[in-house]
Amino acid sequence: MPVRLRPLKRRWMYPVLTFSAALTVFLPNAVGAAATADSSPESTAKPTIVFVHGAFADSSGWNTDVADLQRLGYPVVAAPNPLRGLTSDADYIRSILRTISGPIVLVGHSYGGAVITNAARGVDNVKALVYVGAFVPDKGESIATVLDPQKYPGSLLGPDTTLTRPAPNPSAPGGQDADIYIKPQDFREVFAADVSASAASVMAATQRPLSYTADTETSGDPAWKTIPSWDLVTRNDKAIPPAGQRFMAERAHAHVEYADSSHAVMVSHPQAVLRIVLDAVHHDG
Repeated sequence: MPVRLRPLKRRWMYPVLTFSAALTVFLPNAVGAAATADSSPESTAKPTIVFVHGAFADSSGWNTDVADLQRLGYPVVAAPNPLRGLTSDADYIRSILRTISGPIVLVGHSYGGAVITNAARGVDNVKALVYVGAFVPDKGESIATVLDPQKYPGSLLGPDTTLTRPAPNPSAPGGQDADIYIKPQDFREVFAADVSASAASVMAATQRPLSYTADTETSGDPAWKTIPSWDLVTRNDKAIPPAGQRFMAERAHAHVEYADSSHAVMVSHPQAVLRIVLDAVHHDG
């Protein structure tokens, strides 16, 4: 059912959300290094794996998979997602993609799925999209509207588990916005139920908020209509209901895999993420 945030006079409709935390810093020269490595003769056979985190998280959620893929010889970029607005976030990620030579496998978690859906549009060397417990919107849908909460119940995100704070945002009308957080005391249950209490506490403290603009801005033409896609459905997700994830995956004609995981699958089940990424890498069409 629609969510009404008490600190706001307008309705926040985001029916499901979540994400991980900690912090890995990827500076522009790191992106350039990945692009340079990918264009060298030794690495042309391997695509660059680009990870895009979602809300209430940051790039460090991918740390285990980044390390595993690097050990396998893959160039990897864990991109910082601004979380300010779907259009501007997609533009930012697209600017990173355009620095990379050679094939790209683009991976998005949660709201990051909406971002990669738009960021990959027009980038010819993106060869596969991988959705991980993610939103997979069609044109004209926002993450607030893509799933009907009456049809796909089960999200614990709502006014009792979230809080908002006023925040400036150049991507918002008038430059003013509201940032949405998961309350620290509810973070583990909503986002990371299969992560240790101590790790979930750190994730809650370091979570990055999603702006109201990012929650409500609608998607453009989806890249999954022209790029092969994979979708890891998280069966124990309390942020994005698994049935809703399956609906979006099937609509996108994605190759579907499953993990008995909370929303924070990249933290609690990194091997499931690694497996689906490698499946996308090795797919022969």
